[in-house]
Amino acid sequence: MNPTDVEELIESELEDAEAEVTRARGKHDDDHLAATVVSPAFDGLPLVQQHQQVYDALEGHMTTDIHALELSTYTPAEYEDAA
Repeated sequence: MNPTDVEELIESELEDAEAEVTRARGKHDDDHLAATVVSPAFDGLPLVQQHQQVYDALEGHMTTDIHALELSTYTPAEYEDAA
């Protein structure tokens, strides 16, 4: 699956989300992706629930088009602090 398509799916499903998706293992491995997602929707949620929101946004793509997703999630404040 194209990283840009994955970004668009995440951003369309999560409140005010900004997603950056790349190929995790080089440009020839289409089904291993890495994503950094920043959204205020993550505020107050444990990491597991933050990741579940991203997986929910990707619906069935996680079992068909995406084999693995290295995922980092942040609230906007957390992301700013990490920068």
